[in-house]
Amino acid sequence: MLLIAIDQFRYDYLTRFRGEYNAGFQRLLSQGAVFTDAHLEHYPTVTAIGHATMFSGATPSVSGIIGNDWFDRETAAQVQSVTDARVKPIGGAPDAATASPRRLLVSTVGDELKLASGVAKGAATAPKVIGMSLKDRSAIMPVGRGADAAYWLDTKSGAFITSTYYMPEVPGWVRKFNDRHLADAYLGEDWMRLSPPSSSLKQMPKEKGQPYYEAVFGSPWGNEMLLELATDALANERLGQRGVTDVLTVSFSSNDSIGHTYGPESPQVHDISIRTDRLIGSLLQRVDKLVGLRHTIVALTADHGVAPVPETLTARSLPGGRITNKELFGAIDQALVSRFGPGQWMLSTAGSSPYLNYALIAQLKLDPEQVRRVAATAAAAFPHVARVYTRDQLLRGDVGDDRIGRRVIRGFNAQRSGDLEIILEPYWMRSATGTTHGSPYNYDSHIPLILMGPRIKAGRYSDHVALNDLAPTITTLLGVDPPSGSSGRVLTEAIAPAPQSASPRSAVR
Repeated sequence: MLLIAIDQFRYDYLTRFRGEYNAGFQRLLSQGAVFTDAHLEHYPTVTAIGHATMFSGATPSVSGIIGNDWFDRETAAQVQSVTDARVKPIGGAPDAATASPRRLLVSTVGDELKLASGVAKGAATAPKVIGMSLKDRSAIMPVGRGADAAYWLDTKSGAFITSTYYMPEVPGWVRKFNDRHLADAYLGEDWMRLSPPSSSLKQMPKEKGQPYYEAVFGSPWGNEMLLELATDALANERLGQRGVTDVLTVSFSSNDSIGHTYGPESPQVHDISIRTDRLIGSLLQRVDKLVGLRHTIVALTADHGVAPVPETLTARSLPGGRITNKELFGAIDQALVSRFGPGQWMLSTAGSSPYLNYALIAQLKLDPEQVRRVAATAAAAFPHVARVYTRDQLLRGDVGDDRIGRRVIRGFNAQRSGDLEIILEPYWMRSATGTTHGSPYNYDSHIPLILMGPRIKAGRYSDHVALNDLAPTITTLLGVDPPSGSSGRVLTEAIAPAPQSASPRSAVR
């Protein structure tokens, strides 16, 4: 089972550049089941949630992954979705960020495959589940808590690393890969000269270190490095070559960095999309050579889309603009001070959600629901705010029965979410430069979803589907239980009946 994820890849990139695709996308579009109206049915539309949804089928309200980061009231600290101080990084810089999947509350496709096998983790006949990406959260979230490994790029050393959550030390093949110093090769003196003018390259830092290796995210070469790591994993872990069903998830992150900087209408995004077509073509060829695509279920999707750059929209007489966090949250704070007196009314924010100071509310003997209503009224009065939902409304399900309301309530987790969910008008964003994503609108929610492989009926399917539908569809093909928090449906319209004499897992590697 191969999951290919592309960070910040809108569905319309498949159609806009279709005439220039001649490799991976072309193969998937012609030989796969293409769902043309696939959406993220949650809010916010960000990387950690998208990747957690892919193979769990769960919404943030159930998975617990409510954003890339949020405020943890128990520790009074801002946490990342994969933050874990209990583990140590291995394979790179000693002070690299620590990460694990412990904040994920549900199982994944890989977890269910392992449970169904009944074989102890690490045994010769046990399924292997491995995730990889430039980003830690993108490597970790799809494969879940029971994975054998997850690998991501350490920007302090330029090496792919993991953490002690998975293993005491990286395998020999990963050490050999890192010893090749591909980041140095890609980001060396010839990097600028060898790249075509249309690519998204920026001036390189002169000294090696974090800024130097972070530059790989903003270049096509980050994706190239990941392709080489995936190839080494296929060969050295013998994925799909042991008579056992294995899972490999590969999430390409460079597209996201380039998209944030230049926007979806830019020549740089056009360029990286064409490069990604070739990259996926190479990956499929390598899987075919080592495993055989006739034995492999392939899924292609994305974690979110992206909004157009506001200045581009203005030039076309469309709405849109920028709002700063200071302006938005400052208006809320001012209203609370005016109504209830001075104090630190907000402990933190995550996205467009503030976390109010419950200790101060209790000290002043105020009604928390009343305080939230005052904050919500101030937010709703701020220019270009479309909707505001309070924690109390979300707990009651009082959001209105439309697509935006449903997406917001699916993104609310009572233990982890903030006190307000503030939705800006379409095309308005809290980003000072470039562009971003996170809204419940179609430009952020409409993503590719393509399946190809055994029992998949090729064709175009125009009915509305959700990213949540991917996980239960894959587990049905594998003949195992759907993940614990899955809320999606099985995409039966694209599945052919299984042969009577074969178990579902016997034909899939």
